[in-house]
Amino acid sequence: THHDVGRQAVGRGDGDGARARADRGSARGGVRRQEPRREHGPLLGLHEPAAQRLAVAALDALGARAARLGGPVALRDAREEPAAGFAHALDRLAQAGAKITRGTVEGIEEAMDMSPILFTSEAYGIWKDVIEAAPEKMFGRILDRFRQGAQFSAPDYIAAWRRLEVLRASWQAQVAEYDAVLLPTAPILPPEIDRLMTDDDYYVTENLLTLRNTRVGNLMGLAGLSLPTGIPGTGIMALGRPMGEDHLLRVGAAMEAALA
Repeated sequence: THHDVGRQAVGRGDGDGARARADRGSARGGVRRQEPRREHGPLLGLHEPAAQRLAVAALDALGARAARLGGPVALRDAREEPAAGFAHALDRLAQAGAKITRGTVEGIEEAMDMSPILFTSEAYGIWKDVIEAAPEKMFGRILDRFRQGAQFSAPDYIAAWRRLEVLRASWQAQVAEYDAVLLPTAPILPPEIDRLMTDDDYYVTENLLTLRNTRVGNLMGLAGLSLPTGIPGTGIMALGRPMGEDHLLRVGAAMEAALA
């Protein structure tokens, strides 16, 4: 479903609940995250009396910075309901005291363009023998996608991974001051099953859009979680630091309280 957590790395986080400096200024301003400190009390929440502010970056259609990539990836081609759900969730978070910086992160477009070589090469390399032993058992469109991995060479695959490592470092530098990056979990509602099976163009379009936003977390190697926005069928996703599940779960608990 659109509210599922994407395929993210699971491992050790820093274990610290980072508190951001309280600030009664505009919810559209920025705030730098203080150095983490050990928390022995309950999970950090936006509803706490001290009005703690979580610094978050939102990938949406607002703000001058979004124009640098010709429009942010996360909301491109978004349907009405997911876009409305995302906007509704951002409003609720801002009302609860979250400090939201609206914009985008450079390098995502380039990383997305490398997805075919990175994903299909790995997938076909791992599953080739199993697949080709009984290809008739596999859904045809997925079989075709796996087989695309055969067209890439080892040097191409390694070069793509080396470039991705550079882009990952760039992402971390750009979002270092924030607790999380927010984007819609998916830009579409669940597609029509019957049409998926009979309309090839519809299948390709809906399938790619379904996977696109969670792919940001996969490409950047991030911890991620997703929550309902309050509008049925739509979710808001928070992407944290690599191996940063502990801290992200504290951020998620605060978001969940604000969105309840």
